[in-house]
Order: sequence, then C-alpha cells, then structure tokens
Amino acid sequence: MTSSTAAVHVVGGGLAGSEAAWQLAQAGVPVVLHEMRPVRGTDAHQTDSLAELVCSNSFRSDDAQNNAVGLLHEEMRRAGSLILAAADRHKLPAGGALAVDRHGFSADVQAALLEHPLVELRREEIAGLPPADWDSVVVATGPLTSPALAEAIARLTGEDSLAFFDAIAPIVHYDSIDRAIAWKQSRYDKAGPGGDGADYLNCPLDKQEYDAFVAGLLAGDKSEFKAWEKSTPYFDGCLPIEVMAARGADTLRFGPMKPVGLRDPRTGRRPWAVVQLRQDNALGTLWNIVGFQTKLKHAEQTRLFRTIPGLQKAQFARLGGLHRNTFLNSPRLLDATLRLKAMPRLRFAGQITGCEGYVESAAVGLLAGRFAAAERRGRVPAAPPNTTAIGALLAHIIGGADAKTFQPMNVNFGLFPPIDAALRGKEHKQALATRALRDFDQWLTPSPPPSDGGGAAPYAAEGEGRKEPVGHFQI
Repeated sequence: MTSSTAAVHVVGGGLAGSEAAWQLAQAGVPVVLHEMRPVRGTDAHQTDSLAELVCSNSFRSDDAQNNAVGLLHEEMRRAGSLILAAADRHKLPAGGALAVDRHGFSADVQAALLEHPLVELRREEIAGLPPADWDSVVVATGPLTSPALAEAIARLTGEDSLAFFDAIAPIVHYDSIDRAIAWKQSRYDKAGPGGDGADYLNCPLDKQEYDAFVAGLLAGDKSEFKAWEKSTPYFDGCLPIEVMAARGADTLRFGPMKPVGLRDPRTGRRPWAVVQLRQDNALGTLWNIVGFQTKLKHAEQTRLFRTIPGLQKAQFARLGGLHRNTFLNSPRLLDATLRLKAMPRLRFAGQITGCEGYVESAAVGLLAGRFAAAERRGRVPAAPPNTTAIGALLAHIIGGADAKTFQPMNVNFGLFPPIDAALRGKEHKQALATRALRDFDQWLTPSPPPSDGGGAAPYAAEGEGRKEPVGHFQI
C-alpha cells in the first residue's frame, strides 16, 4: 500500500462492501476487504466473486425523474459509484429498468477493486467481532451474515436475535387512503407514548366483508420458502396473517383485526372487524398495516388488500413478505453516521442496516465508505440532506422509522420530506426528483482541502472499459 494513512477494514464483499471499499480507496484511504467466500460458503451464493448478484439481475427502474430508485441510481452515478458504473457497462435490454449481465458485472467490480493500489483483498471469515486493534471497521455482511459474527453482534447489542424469518407488513402511502371511510382512533381512545389517543387509522369491515377477506387469504397464491430458509423458525409474534386465518374463522377478529374499543363515526357502532394502520415514519407519509405480515404473492396482496374499505385505491410503498434475513434495529442501535452506538469503531452498511434491494444496499455502502473516509482524514462526516434519495434512505434507517416496528425498506418517495401539496402524480414525483438532484449536487461540492494540503484526487481504475472518470468526491 502506498498511503501512510491507517487502513479501514471492510467485512463483506457484496454490493455494499465493494462500494464502501471503493469509496474509501477513492478518498486515498487504504482498505483491507475481507470476504469469507470461498473459505466459507453461504446457502445462496454460487461463486466466490465480489458483488455477486444472488437473485435477480435487475437494479429496477432507471427513471430518475419519476421513480425513487431511478433517482437513487443517478445520485450514485454523480457520487462516483463503482456499482452503478459497472452496471452501466454491463447493462442488458430491459425496457426502463437497469438489468445487467450478472457475471460480467461481478467480474468488473472485482477487477476494479483488485487493480486499485489502496485495496487489499483477504479471503477469510471474520468469526466473531473484528479484532480490537481494528479501530475503523465497516461491517457489510448482508442478510447471510456468518453465524459466528451474527451471534457476536447480537450479544453486543443485547438484541434477542438477528437471524429469523423477517415478517414484513405492507406499507401504504398516506395520501392514497380514503379518509371518508378510515378514521383516526386508538382503542378506547388510549394515548400511548407520543400519541394523542387517535394514533391509528381504522378501516371497518362488516361480517360479509370480513368473511370474504378471510376466504381470500386462505385461497390466495403464496410464496414458497427457499430450501435454505426452511430450517429458520418464524419470529415470535410475527406469524403470517394467513397462518393465523387458517387457525379458525374468528382468529383474526380476535387478533390483529379486533374491533374492541373502536366506534365507526359514520354509524356510531363498533364494526365487525377492523384493519388498523399505524404511522411508520416521522414525516407521517407512510403507514403500515398492523399485523399484516404475509407470504401472499405481491399481485395477490394488492388485489386482496384493496378490497378493504378505505384502501380501495391504496398505493403501496412496500408489500408484505417473509424471508430469512439478518438486520439490525438500526433506529435504536446506529448513530447518524451508521456507527454502532455500543461500539463506535464498527460502522454498518448494506442490508444488515435494514435497507432492502441491491441499489439501496450499495447506496448505504457508499455512505459508510464516505463517512469512514472522512473520519479517517480527520474531518466530520457530513450526511446528505434527507431531501435526496440517498439521504432519505439514511434518515429512515437511523431514526425516521419507528424502532418498535422497524423492518427492511426499499427507497420510495414516501420517505422524502413533503413538497408543494398541490402537486400530484408525476408532477409531484418530478418536483421531488428535481429538488433531490439540486440538493445532492450541493452536498457533493468539494470542500476546501485540509490545511496540510492533503486530499486525494479521484482515482479511475485503469484497464479496458474503465478509463472514464468516476465522478467527483467530497469528504
């Protein structure tokens, strides 16, 4: 290594870890990247390549004006993302989506990192917490974190478990809920912490509507577990709604859909059953359907949940799901720059922080790398504004979400601070995107060099297909 700066260790060579390592090296900070494959394999990976895409080969929409993930693509490109640069070089025809040749993509990312003079790759498992003399570590081990490391993190944070079936309830955009039907009220008007006695949105069902809904749950097309997920138990208290429904016709009506302590203001009576939604982010733009974690396939969820009175025109920021995952309760455990409060030398990145999706994982890796680089160079890490896609995602992870109900989330416009309320549809999305890119460019504006004249020029990996600049850099 050619730098006198002490190395930062990055644990995990997936999308987030690869991006974090690249951002660190681009800032002139040496990196030791630890990847346990092939020394220890996982149940999902097929190769030992860095940034292997284990599921889909799609990075989803590339529309930066009308889609939040497309906007995130553009922000990452402007920030010199290795993951987006490699994706662009290996893209395949996919309409408006950014799909890639998975093998060419992974090989490109790995070659760029191996060619960088400030990156050292070590093929080894970090079994347990990183050694105490590693004073700056980015942990980017993803949803398939090795058992030894997951157990060590769980002991350190006091969480009961990090590996379980992640039962995700659907989340609805607030402005798509019919407020002529749904009303705000807590059961018995009881005010909880921070509440006022009207903390839930309630969607009433009569007996006929309830019976039809239960029948739809039981008959609906459901996802099957992957072979390697079948040995992982359900998380206690998060049974899928269709599993509860199968236990008896009235199970839901005495469970998450119980109507006690509620009165429909349109009739003055208690409904037969009720679906409750609870605020999911500090902005109040997203509301989750309480107790509705499910294995139903997405199309079936959309169809069935729109039969609920008040949700006929619901727009979903996230649909329900159930799969094995490893993630932190980040709003409770991480600080504003993704450091573990219980051990600040550890910084987390990628899906283990509670983001969902390839691009989101890489984006949080980008931030973790930049934060660690700034810290290593003696500067105060500056978070991007929450008006940007990457800033909104970070804000959700570190405190915008409710720690009590925190679940993995894709980037979506519901995470952004509101803009002109008169705008709707595409105009609203485009206004959010325009504001985001303006604010992101301001965040990227290089800060003055330190007094010692330090600061590295952006590095573009040499070699065929990698001669273009990768974007300016600010720490």
